[in-house]
Amino acid sequence: MTSAKSAGAKPQQLLSVFAGASFIIGIVIGIGIFRTPSLVASGVSSEAMFIAAWVLGGLVMLVGALCYAELGSAHPDAGGEYHFLRRAFGREIGVLFAWARGTVIQTGAIAAVAFVYADYASNIIPLGPYSSAIHAVLGVVVITGLNLIGTPQGARAQMILTVLTIAALLAVILAGFSTTGTTHPPIQAGSQWGTFGLAMVFVLLTYGGWNEAAYLSGELKDVRRNMVRTLLLGTAVVVVMYVLANLAYLNVFGLEGLRKSQTVGADIMRVAVGDWGAILFSLIVCVCALSTLNATIFTGARGYYALGRDVPAIRKLGVWDEQGGGKPANALLLQATIALALLAFGSTTRDGFEAMVAYTAPVFWFFLFLIAVSVFVFRKRGGELPYRLPLYPVPPILFGAAALWMIYSSIAYAGIGAWVGVAVLIAGIPLVWLARNAPAIAE
Repeated sequence: MTSAKSAGAKPQQLLSVFAGASFIIGIVIGIGIFRTPSLVASGVSSEAMFIAAWVLGGLVMLVGALCYAELGSAHPDAGGEYHFLRRAFGREIGVLFAWARGTVIQTGAIAAVAFVYADYASNIIPLGPYSSAIHAVLGVVVITGLNLIGTPQGARAQMILTVLTIAALLAVILAGFSTTGTTHPPIQAGSQWGTFGLAMVFVLLTYGGWNEAAYLSGELKDVRRNMVRTLLLGTAVVVVMYVLANLAYLNVFGLEGLRKSQTVGADIMRVAVGDWGAILFSLIVCVCALSTLNATIFTGARGYYALGRDVPAIRKLGVWDEQGGGKPANALLLQATIALALLAFGSTTRDGFEAMVAYTAPVFWFFLFLIAVSVFVFRKRGGELPYRLPLYPVPPILFGAAALWMIYSSIAYAGIGAWVGVAVLIAGIPLVWLARNAPAIAE
């Protein structure tokens, strides 16, 4: 049972710039870089355009990070995007976002990563006919349990996992640059994936997750100075690593060969060191997936916590447990329950990972568009801005345009799963009515 002291407790500012950046790096650098390059290659007509797509994706990530730096330094809070949206557009939009994050965006992301982790973990330690499902459940349960121990322990684990993730990707990069593949076949004109714009959908998917830093603003030391440092450090590391990784892929396979590779990481290690490289790649993906899973579970529970503070009917979610360095224990438990339910749902589909990506995409980018708009809302209202993003209003305009493109693309190409996610978002409207009738909360 939670004590009265815990009920009135608040998050403490315990996280350093490096710890915050490690969360960004750990979330972004995950399984995507080992799955999407072949899809991106299929949507471009030259190697120069292929690399340009990854650089452009990094620029979109950067302008988004600059927007978040201004918002996070001016309005630091463990509720992150929920806090920004509530202050900009009112409690109703904030609560709708918190519902979407808890039932679609964050829990869907947790389930998607767990599915990928489970597939590769089963190659190393098979657990029978239901091996993937068992590994996925174990991953969510164990990482949630780690975060229930406390914030310092979760942050320490994230830094360790992030270092291992970067080391793993560096191994693939070194293998790619130290190995020359067979003669690259000529590039064939045209592609089943169509345009450069569709290629950018996969690029931005691979860069996804940097916005999770918003949920660290309430626990970051000297947030008014360190928020922008955290975001820029994390962004810079990710962009450099991704460009190097894709240059390494091109060095071994060429663009046409890359288009035909469905498991580019395993293939590059197989070329470099032989068949046992596939086993090594499975270990790499497991490390990356665990890093992403830990960071996503850590930040995701902060959204439930913020929602519980604002809606009396679910106030137990807004309790901060001070034991073990502090954590939103009730929020972590609810998040795990929903994620496990999505794992059960995904296990009944042809591909659980693809089902979860389709489920989350349009809802996620809809709220990121509102985040871009909120920069203009806060600027119009005035007030102190410890950090002002440069070249205003260009960054929020570019960020908003990218979000609109992703909304269109995800609905157009993701299939029925996208509409299921939209339906779940609409199902949260009754919760908005409850929030509207709740007492106002002082800012």
